[in-house]
Amino acid sequence: MTEAWILQASEIRRAFSRATWVPLRASRNDEKGNVTEVGYVGDVFACGSVAFPKQHHELAEGLSWRDIGIGHTVAPYAYSDGHYSPIDAYQYNDKEPIGINLVFEHPQPVVGGRQWILNPDLVVALRLIKEGRNWVRPEEDFVVVARETVDSDGSHSLIEIKREFLMDYLAARGLSLRLSYYRQRVENVADLKKSPYAGLAEIEEQRDGGRYRLHIRELNAVFGGSWVSFRVWRTDVDDEEDAPVMGPETNENTATESAEGLRGGYPGLRVEGEFWRDEWIEHQGKSTRVRRDEDQNLPHFIVDTDGSRKSSDKLNDEDIGRWLWFRPSVVNELLSHRGFSLKWYTAETGAIKSTSGHSIHFGINASDLITVYACDIAKLPAWEQFLWAACNIAPDGKVSAELLSSQVKAQPADTSAVEELLFGCMRLLEGDFRKTFGISLFLHEIDDAASMRNVSRFSSMDQASLLRLAKDLVRIFSDRLDARSLRRLSNHPEKDKLGSNMLLQSILAQKTGEARAREVFAVIAGTYDMRLGDAHPTSSKIDAALKLAGIDTAASYLRQGEQLIRNFGRAIWCTGSLLFGGHETSGE
Repeated sequence: MTEAWILQASEIRRAFSRATWVPLRASRNDEKGNVTEVGYVGDVFACGSVAFPKQHHELAEGLSWRDIGIGHTVAPYAYSDGHYSPIDAYQYNDKEPIGINLVFEHPQPVVGGRQWILNPDLVVALRLIKEGRNWVRPEEDFVVVARETVDSDGSHSLIEIKREFLMDYLAARGLSLRLSYYRQRVENVADLKKSPYAGLAEIEEQRDGGRYRLHIRELNAVFGGSWVSFRVWRTDVDDEEDAPVMGPETNENTATESAEGLRGGYPGLRVEGEFWRDEWIEHQGKSTRVRRDEDQNLPHFIVDTDGSRKSSDKLNDEDIGRWLWFRPSVVNELLSHRGFSLKWYTAETGAIKSTSGHSIHFGINASDLITVYACDIAKLPAWEQFLWAACNIAPDGKVSAELLSSQVKAQPADTSAVEELLFGCMRLLEGDFRKTFGISLFLHEIDDAASMRNVSRFSSMDQASLLRLAKDLVRIFSDRLDARSLRRLSNHPEKDKLGSNMLLQSILAQKTGEARAREVFAVIAGTYDMRLGDAHPTSSKIDAALKLAGIDTAASYLRQGEQLIRNFGRAIWCTGSLLFGGHETSGE
């Protein structure tokens, strides 16, 4: 340890009113060694807090460590006259509530341990859910808002909250939070002159809004000293009686003895630095989450071909009638956040659903850009708007024709997205196999919505990502095929050596002939070869694989991804149609 450590120089300079995390309740002691012996080191942090309304602010200013520190019991109390003080009420005097407790104590006398509970009003107001030891806000990208720390025995030692969210809650309720905390650092040394604290002497002073005290004492003075014990017992009880009864206590039926001594033998010195401070956490009058105040910190968006911008609040009006343009990478950026999902409506339109509950209707235009009605973006929470704003560009290629058809003409296009068709074809083929052959085509089920996060035209941004898309297609189809069941249906002479794709192709060949089956499976084979190209990007087979999969390399990578998904889905549809017939769609 160092002199700065015992003096708590850096810790004292830091105030929680400017910190990211604010402790609501704490009782931590990081220690090593025997507290009575040289070599012991202890580091204590303890904190209590109470929130006060404005009318009690002046009174609360006089409350300190003894009143609201860790020693303050947070519990309900029932008076004999029928009055009840709930656990969230902080009482200055009996039956005089002046503040709100944000952390409750829940004693566990039977099972043991120290349990604390975050005030449910705060949890519900900020719309938090518990994940492990963290409280997160799902509609704000599952950001951790509050977190708990427990000791090895499961007892709570710390509950803290992000100041940004605490201030929002305090503003909504018109409260200010008063903290009272204590820091203690101790080291037992053999000789002060040979320790890092050789130049120190006892101190007690006001420092940075708090009180610091440095104690240097002999360990004998702390743990040693004289002791006295007393023993008193009864002499009138017959322990042979079946049901003995004791009478009133008198000098004649009691006996006593006492002993005294001196305890010592604790060599060394205890160097102890202590610091107490009270401080306020004040809100700034804004509550965008709990009270839904207007957020002033919103992005600007490019709205015209000259690059001119408008602030988000100026676009939050259905009558403005503008659209915004975004790079297609915005879809992958949004889907990379937990809780976001992609839903397709037509071949060129869909929706991005977010954890905030909004569903943004988008379209893909002729320049492969994402177009969205401006008012829809302006209604989003600020943090989502900034995600969109990062991909916002000047208008290019007009508004998506299918989006205009839906939003302006009220005539949604009668088309389907290739992604939806692909998964639909897989389900159709799977059902036909089970109905006709009584077997499961696939080894396991997949979640279509979850898989579509990766199997999407938006996943194709360059050749490397196009090859990864091929790998994902193989993963959701070929890798799931039940080769053992397919082997039983195949009459191929070398079926025991064939992989799952070739087994399915051989079953189709039994119905259509080798040439037709090979033609249908060409795209699947090409996609499989593209998958191998992802592992070996310099392979000369990539061009051949792209050609076999029916990819027009002159098209944009987004359109190449769309072609790959369309062609792969068509191959699956053709397989089912040729094997079982009766399909009313062509898989287009």
